[in-house]
Amino acid sequence: MDELDSAITRHLQLDARLTNRELARRLGVAPSTCLERVRALRERGVIRGYHADVDLSALNRPVQAFVAARLRPMSRAVIANFKAAIGALPEVTAMYVVAGDDDFLIHLAVPDLEHLHAFLIDRLSERREVISFRSSVIYESIRNPVLTELPR
Repeated sequence: MDELDSAITRHLQLDARLTNRELARRLGVAPSTCLERVRALRERGVIRGYHADVDLSALNRPVQAFVAARLRPMSRAVIANFKAAIGALPEVTAMYVVAGDDDFLIHLAVPDLEHLHAFLIDRLSERREVISFRSSVIYESIRNPVLTELPR
């Protein structure tokens, strides 16, 4: 990634709806150069897609939580089945396979604490492979809107 590639990714992370012409103008390059660079970033997998940032409260999902879960027996089949089953549930916004005391970190967004409790009791604790879980309600979420390459 050179300076132009970094600038392109920075601008598109702030507003992915920029036209190629406007992006080129902001960067001070020809539209054809800009278009070729964006295509190359997509082909290399640097830009993986374009997404709308949606307010979870507007979707009746104002309560968010992280749930750390431990599974047993630990095997590829158990992990794959758990990922498929839990990842398909509408309350789940993201799921991470992690190292350490826990095996999974699950991000949920639900209407209220009652729904969170129901998810934990009716969906998670009912799974035979789940031996324990902990939940943490998220009071506030702060995200960095622009990710940049870190020095090597």
